[in-house]
Amino acid sequence: MTAPLLLLYITAALLAQVVAGIAFALSRRHPRTQPPPEVAGQAGGRPGPLPLREFRVVRREYADPARTQCTFHLEPVDGLPLEPFQAGQFLTFSLQIPDPSGAALAITRCYSLSDIADGSHYRITVKRIPGGKSSEYFHDRISVGDIVQAKPPAGHFTLDPDLSTPVVLIAGGIGITPLFPMLRALLLQSSVRPVHLYYGIRRANEGAFRTELEALRTAHANLTLHWVYSQPGTTGDEDSTGAHRGRVDLPLLKRTLPHGLHHFYLCGPSSMLNDLVPALRNWGVPTSHIHFETFGPSSVNLGVDDDVASRDPLATPINVEFRVSGRSLAWDSDAASLLEFAERHSVAVQSGCRSGSCGSCETRLLAGEVRYARTPDHDIAPGFCLLCVGRPSTSVALEA
Repeated sequence: MTAPLLLLYITAALLAQVVAGIAFALSRRHPRTQPPPEVAGQAGGRPGPLPLREFRVVRREYADPARTQCTFHLEPVDGLPLEPFQAGQFLTFSLQIPDPSGAALAITRCYSLSDIADGSHYRITVKRIPGGKSSEYFHDRISVGDIVQAKPPAGHFTLDPDLSTPVVLIAGGIGITPLFPMLRALLLQSSVRPVHLYYGIRRANEGAFRTELEALRTAHANLTLHWVYSQPGTTGDEDSTGAHRGRVDLPLLKRTLPHGLHHFYLCGPSSMLNDLVPALRNWGVPTSHIHFETFGPSSVNLGVDDDVASRDPLATPINVEFRVSGRSLAWDSDAASLLEFAERHSVAVQSGCRSGSCGSCETRLLAGEVRYARTPDHDIAPGFCLLCVGRPSTSVALEA
């Protein structure tokens, strides 16, 4: 072998090592952000439960003078683009909360995104609930620089694409969080479409985003803002323009809304929705024009569409098989859900929100059919089911 040819081989080998080293360094700098996909229940769908992503808290501030509602601004740790979302959607957080023994308690909670998308960060607003492990953890333990884990934005409580019908937004307490970005999105879409916001709180100092809301009222002639106080104090704010005493109810809507068809979006405690949703239907509002989201493991009385028949005694016995647990049980027709049924029989299954939002109880459905009284907010992967809001239509086999 000649000396020039030998030199050429040595040079090529050194270049190959340099290229390999650069590729390895880049792979370390930009690690995989999602685990490899599992085998999907059906072809063409996502493989299963959505992955978690890390976010750093870059800013926090209180959203109300009473300091009961705290806003957190979150940026992705990996620096990659944010998942887009629609106004009204939420993030599902997986939290490891220390308990008095020093161990970590795993909790899953959903929090609405409280502003429209800007591509740089997510914003959530959390109300402190006395004794609430998740809310107290956010208020007392989560500071700027801390890392939290969340799944991508999800939820079906979003705006109807109709751009002509006037919109009525009704918030009870912290229910303002998904409605505030809806309001901003509506005002950006049109300067003439009428929008009415009714915000029910106890007193003025518990109103979140007051400065932002009043600025929007000033800037947009098509926005009518109603503050509704159930336990008013003596502040001047509670006697300001658009202020009412009492609760957001049908008589108030009849007095203050112009005649005609409206789309209604409601978010608040189940007590408020259980009063308003049937009242709106009795008033003649089409079911397709009533959109709502409630807090936590609660349900809303929809009237004639309630799934009452499903609680009747079964004509044909249904069997529920929990494969991993090795249990095969006869379905109780009075059980509210497969989750309640599993817990009643001491079958260990994961759960979080218990309202079809977070997906913590998403379980592979090996055989049979599961139905839902309402479409869950969580997008269920093909071949899976949600135990917390699902009931069997036939005998089922679950991977639990």
